[in-house]
Amino acid sequence: MSMSAPKSSPRDLAQRFAANREGRGWRRETFTLERGEARAKAREWFERFPKAAYMTEVEFWRELDDGRIEFTIRRLPSAD
Repeated sequence: MSMSAPKSSPRDLAQRFAANREGRGWRRETFTLERGEARAKAREWFERFPKAAYMTEVEFWRELDDGRIEFTIRRLPSAD
């Protein structure tokens, strides 16, 4: 006799995943800075929120026509 997991609809799965994520979502912040300032800001975030504890990462970046860097950095809200 084998035991199998209960059948779940896509809606059931989505609701379960959403319930598990509540309170644990990513914190994101977007900056538009000169290249040197952008590097310093990213370094500041990685020092304040270490990647190992907060999963900090630059999620997106691009160079604008005027040479400034626009980037979004994200992290978990806590190391718990």
